[in-house]
Amino acid sequence: MAASPRTARAINDRLALRLLQQEGPLTAGQLKELTGLSRPTVADLVERLTAAGLIEVAGEARGRRRGPNAKLYGIVARRAHLAALDVRTEGVALAVSDLVGGVLAEASLPIADDTGTGPAVEQAVALVERTAKEAGADRLHTVGIGAPGLIDPATGELRDSTGLPEWHRRLVAALQERLPEARVSVENETNLAALAEQRDGAARDRDTFVLLWLGHGTGAAVILDGALRRGASGGTGEIGFLPVPGTRGLPSATDCAGGFHSLAGAAAVASLARACGVVPEPGADPEAAGAVRAAVSAPRSAAHTRFLDTLADRVAVGVASVVALLDPGCVVLGGEIGQAGGEALAARVHDRLTVMSPLPVDVRPSTLGGGAVLRGALLTARDHAQDELFGVPGH
Repeated sequence: MAASPRTARAINDRLALRLLQQEGPLTAGQLKELTGLSRPTVADLVERLTAAGLIEVAGEARGRRRGPNAKLYGIVARRAHLAALDVRTEGVALAVSDLVGGVLAEASLPIADDTGTGPAVEQAVALVERTAKEAGADRLHTVGIGAPGLIDPATGELRDSTGLPEWHRRLVAALQERLPEARVSVENETNLAALAEQRDGAARDRDTFVLLWLGHGTGAAVILDGALRRGASGGTGEIGFLPVPGTRGLPSATDCAGGFHSLAGAAAVASLARACGVVPEPGADPEAAGAVRAAVSAPRSAAHTRFLDTLADRVAVGVASVVALLDPGCVVLGGEIGQAGGEALAARVHDRLTVMSPLPVDVRPSTLGGGAVLRGALLTARDHAQDELFGVPGH
């Protein structure tokens, strides 16, 4: 059944807007070539989108032919402002951007462990309001939040998790109350990191892969056939609870001690570094990432080699379990420790997997590292805002 004229116009408009988002400003001729639409159809959609305030003339394309240069059309970036937050136990990082993702302002705020729930929430909300004002945003259209813990797939809310501060859960509701016109959404931090690696990082050529997050904690995000998989309760990737050999016990429902976290979490990696005699680079957070960077920078040292080899042994145990269950073909080592290990750690893990598993797997280091969560939150906020705004009125 052929689409109605109204539906066809909507499809064409969204196609043009997506191309402008991906490619940047384009001429009407370039839109015609990329969409395969006729010249009159492109002229109509350009007129419609301009009238709707979604695109505008962004300059002129320099051509070799004589005569006037063709107009370049681009998305009206100032049409909406977005905010992205990376919420950690020790503080908040924030970026405010325009509709196409151009960052206008950034800020961060440490929050001490002894800060009460109310004051912590107020400090974080005030940071968002202040940074938005500095960015010239009268209002925020969409706010994307990345946080540790489980996201309830039915409600989209951050679930109460043992060991995480209460202000995390309160922050989402407080932002929605203070910013009633904004759409506020929260996603697990590791899931956002994986989305960022898929779009802008180490997994751009993969539609199926697993991101293993190695930082203060451990986690995994699963992308299958291009889609993020969260699981029945939102717990896909809680690899810290995975029972593994080499620990002193088994994890429990409330404590991942004894699981993979006890082998590859930051505290365990820092303890291993001390046992191997590796001195971390000063000022590193977590300390384990500094130890890994120090070892990678001096690979000929016997102590550094022993440390990296043992760390790879530990990481490979968790990765082998993931590979056996999912056969993802690619595993990205993310987080501060994964990024610090770089190719040196990734290659060691790959070598061990070739012995442990019959399934081929490419092991890669993150190219975004600790900034992946904030980047993923910004990309998600941008997608939400564009999905809403690109539903062009008047069709």
